[in-house]
Amino acid sequence: MQQDKRYSDMTEFELRQEIAELKEKARKAEQMGMVNEFAVLERKVQMARAYMMDPDSFKPGEIYQIEGDPGQYFKIDYMNGVFAWGYRLKSDGKEEALPISVLTPLK
Repeated sequence: MQQDKRYSDMTEFELRQEIAELKEKARKAEQMGMVNEFAVLERKVQMARAYMMDPDSFKPGEIYQIEGDPGQYFKIDYMNGVFAWGYRLKSDGKEEALPISVLTPLK
């Protein structure tokens, strides 16, 4: 799919189509050993997924586990669109932004 629209302008149906196409491209890149291409496509999938989520369900001050990074936790300072700004626990405390699609609430 030639991306004519921003993810923020796409409908949920269009986002689902985009994710399916990106996953297929990522699968092919992985099979061909194109590690960098695979990583870029996976990041695009994460971004598209973030636009299908409700940013209001992520609260500043709360701690979330980072998907795909076991044992890493992220504390949200503030939200800006589909990005959570904050810092990783047990790190140097440097502020960073993560798409909400990579954050999992703690049980």
